[in-house]
Amino acid sequence: MNAPASFARSVPAPSQPAAGHAGATAVGAQPLLETRGLTIRFGGHVAVNAVSCAFRPGELTCIVGPNGAGKTTYFNLVSGQLPPTAGQILLDGEDVTRLPVSQKTRRGIGRAFQLTSLFPQLSVLENVRLAVQARRQRGLDLFSMWTSHRDVQAQAMAILERVALAGKRQLTVASLPHGDQRKLEVGILLALQPRVFMFDEPTAGMSVDEVPVILDLIREIRQDRSKTVLLVEHKMDVVRSLADRIIVLHNGILVADGDPAEVIASPVVQQAYLGMPEEEGSHG
Repeated sequence: MNAPASFARSVPAPSQPAAGHAGATAVGAQPLLETRGLTIRFGGHVAVNAVSCAFRPGELTCIVGPNGAGKTTYFNLVSGQLPPTAGQILLDGEDVTRLPVSQKTRRGIGRAFQLTSLFPQLSVLENVRLAVQARRQRGLDLFSMWTSHRDVQAQAMAILERVALAGKRQLTVASLPHGDQRKLEVGILLALQPRVFMFDEPTAGMSVDEVPVILDLIREIRQDRSKTVLLVEHKMDVVRSLADRIIVLHNGILVADGDPAEVIASPVVQQAYLGMPEEEGSHG
């Protein structure tokens, strides 16, 4: 289903982030990540339909839309969990469309859930340590002496401190509550040091007290002007506080792309795509 005709009158054309925004990228910067006509079909259903979008260094883009809009499927295509039916994925101008997850990770596309589920019976510290080793290409020898990798262990501990899990370092991943598992996912992503950070609802399932830890880490990452951050998020307070740019998907189609305030203010976006009631006489 195509977007309503009134949508084109309500939503601005794609634009650069507003000048002066804390994470705004430089005008004219070359895209770090780009999708061109990215499409996937499951039988007769088109889950992502010809999505073309460029993401630049120093930019945090929030991807929003109702359930079933294609947001997570789009992430799965970019990160390599799903092969596209058509279209391209470019990283630094190089076609990486058909590369598997492991190759895309090595090239710098990082997604938060990629490694934690692989080692549920290992400790929290061992999971992060393995991610650090993978990035350094030291191999994944679990039985090597800890003393030969003191720097790796030290870095892993520093990451656990950042995600507030140092006190649970000896617990197995399987024993962690959901909120702590989400924090560990972010920790592993930090250990991999990607150029493109992909977060799919990173605060889902977390308590109110846990959420600031993750949001502060994402803010810290976006200060690095060489990194690109993509964030799927339903919580509009999180979107407003973090986004340099918002893109809206609906039925797998890219229907809006632009400055957060302008996109959020659109009555059509608020009512039809974000599930927010339209406020009479207000576009704020």
